[in-house]
Parts: sequence; structure tokens; C-alpha cells
Amino acid sequence: VLELVPFKRAMLEKLIWICAFMLVGARHGCSVGEVEKAHPDEVNTLIAELAAAGETELDIKLDDGCVERLTAYARAVAHFPTAVKEFEWRNGWFYGISTRAIEAGRADPCPTHTAWLKEVGAV
Repeated sequence: VLELVPFKRAMLEKLIWICAFMLVGARHGCSVGEVEKAHPDEVNTLIAELAAAGETELDIKLDDGCVERLTAYARAVAHFPTAVKEFEWRNGWFYGISTRAIEAGRADPCPTHTAWLKEVGAV
């Protein structure tokens, strides 16, 4: 069993992976591998945005190399299809952070994520 902080780091990285790669893939109608190869700037932007919001929300700091670990995993499962699903406990967690910030009069910490969720019809 992991200590709480290492568990939170691992949990957040896994959540960022599924949310970022699935959303970019849904935008383009492509597989995880195609996201990694054809849309690296988009997925890296989204990873950075979600990581910053998640770190603040959980009061943790991810270990260096997060983007590299997530893209390496994407290459290992390149054939996986993409879709935004199980919204409530995947992308919905980050969207909730955005919603709470906006309702409190603060800027959306995940503006790209929010815009792309709207683009694909998830919100």
C-alpha cells in the first residue's frame, strides 16, 4: 500500500492520461497512437493544464517526467480507441474544478479542457 502522497500522484497521472488522450482523440476521431503522433502539441498542452489544476486541487506536486511517462504509455496502447466517457469521474473531475472556480469569480484553470469538452458535446 502506498503512502497517501505517492498514491495521489499516481492517481492524478492516470486520470490526466485518460482525460487528455481521450479528449484529444475525440476531437479528431482517432486512436491513442494517432493522438500521440499527430497531435502532440494539443495533448501536451492539455496534460500541462490538467496537471497544474490537479496539483493545486490535491495539494501535491507530480514527479518530473510526467509528459514523457504519459506519452510512453500512449505508445504502448496505441491501438486503443478514444472517446469521452465515464464523464463524472474522469473529465468531470477537472470540469468540476473549472466550474467551482468560475462560480467563485476566478478564471477557469482548465480553459482548453473546458472549450474542448464543449466542442465534442460532452458538456
